[in-house]
Amino acid sequence: MGQCWTKFCTQNDNEKSTTAEIGGKNVHFITTVEKWEEKNLEASREGKMVAVNFSTSWSNPCREIAPAYSELADKYPSILFLTVDVDKLAELSTKWDIKATPSFFFLRDGRQMDKLVGSNKAELQKKMAIAESN
Repeated sequence: MGQCWTKFCTQNDNEKSTTAEIGGKNVHFITTVEKWEEKNLEASREGKMVAVNFSTSWSNPCREIAPAYSELADKYPSILFLTVDVDKLAELSTKWDIKATPSFFFLRDGRQMDKLVGSNKAELQKKMAIAESN
């Protein structure tokens, strides 16, 4: 089975690929440590809060919360939204001590301000509203 992360897609040998968009225009998919550093530096320069979704493409809770995360990214353009696939960027996931997915971190100037573990949409919305007001 093949999978990708910017769109949900699954493909078995006997079936066609199906996809659904999960990224909005304000969700940046981080695939390298360099890209991570670049986006965090950009946010610091612009005085933006950073929301990070540490997730996996194969986890049902991650896939279920991804559309809500994307909607929130469109709703809060003053926050920079990042998505990190923990399987593809294990070095960064280890550095941030990711033990479960999805894990959402809220950063300012590279420092953790808040955290949410799990796919609780209401709690994620609440934390985004708080982050946006900071």
